[in-house]
Amino acid sequence: MAATSAANVSLGSIASTNVKVGMIPKMKSSNLQMKPAHDFGSIKSSFLGIDNAFPLRQSSVRNKSAKQDAGSVTSPQFKVSASYKVAVLGAAGGIGQPLSLLVKMSPLVSKLHLYDIANVNGVAADLSHCNTPSEVVPFTGPEQLADALRDVDVVVIPAGVPRKPGMTRDDLFNINAGIVKALVEAVADNCPDAFIHIISNPVNSTVPIAAEVLKQKGVYDPKKLFGVTTLDVVRANTFVAQRKNLTLIDVDVPVIGGHAGITILPLLSKTRPSVVSFTDKEIDELTKRIQNAGTEVVEAKAGAGSATLSMAYAAARFVESSLRALDGDSDVYECSFVQSELTDLPFFASRIKLGRNGVEAFVKSDLNGLTDYEAEALEALKPELKASIEKGVAFANKQPVNA
Repeated sequence: MAATSAANVSLGSIASTNVKVGMIPKMKSSNLQMKPAHDFGSIKSSFLGIDNAFPLRQSSVRNKSAKQDAGSVTSPQFKVSASYKVAVLGAAGGIGQPLSLLVKMSPLVSKLHLYDIANVNGVAADLSHCNTPSEVVPFTGPEQLADALRDVDVVVIPAGVPRKPGMTRDDLFNINAGIVKALVEAVADNCPDAFIHIISNPVNSTVPIAAEVLKQKGVYDPKKLFGVTTLDVVRANTFVAQRKNLTLIDVDVPVIGGHAGITILPLLSKTRPSVVSFTDKEIDELTKRIQNAGTEVVEAKAGAGSATLSMAYAAARFVESSLRALDGDSDVYECSFVQSELTDLPFFASRIKLGRNGVEAFVKSDLNGLTDYEAEALEALKPELKASIEKGVAFANKQPVNA
């Protein structure tokens, strides 16, 4: 089920299509006015600043038999055309729980399948009380994994152990590699056409593991396998906005490379708004902070965990983008670690255009006109990223795939 290569697009073409990447709704200073309960025009995505009212507006069915008594108003009833099934594998964990809550908020989700090896029933019961359209269904243990995945449109995998103080992403490899391999085997058997979002670290290795498993199963589609690196973009946008005193909604920084240490390369020269300029000191400090932001959280939590909340937020944003693309939105762009031909590495994080079939195009122009600092950093990250990719491929190929 190999797919053809996605196209390349220029930054100019993006600008001309009014790109909306990772924006947060801008708060207007006008006087607050209450709107009727049936007016969905004000609904916005929490993650992208995009008007998500369309599926609600289109599917709202007014209850014509609703009666209005004098002095009281009966809100019109409506049905939501939420039509996509999402499965979260590792839903009872530190990332999985807040991620599941955020996904539950999407008007595009009809069913939310929560899978874990334990403690998922309570999470599902809790989430099921939220008055959003999706039905929450729990699944516990390997014997229920196939049911959790059957006919799912988007699979999100945050399963695995978190980083602890002093632990690098590579230290996680031996544990998380086996977890990802087993879960992706089940995905291949039960929902091979689904978008697969890999969160489990080290992403630089777990995505190649997933790719090899899918190849061995004969169902690999490179357009539909994503390493979720959105957190790097979220952090870059936040840190730049803080440093330069900018309105966050206006800031967008593409982040390329991988998802660990020096392989994370924010392209500050490509920051929007383009009027922003940085001193050499700012570039160095911001780059290093973005690269080491995960360690910043691990150390701040002092052994109590890693970056679970911000990761859940970033992952939910990528889920929302995928759902919008599946729903026909032609203006969805995100950075992600995917199979790529932009460099000499087989996998690479860059800005991509998402469509109904997955990766639709690569924003090749982001890699043009790099500064000397960025060009040197790009060459410096390649050996480490190459080694991580090869480590994942080697692990997958030495391990037998379950039929």
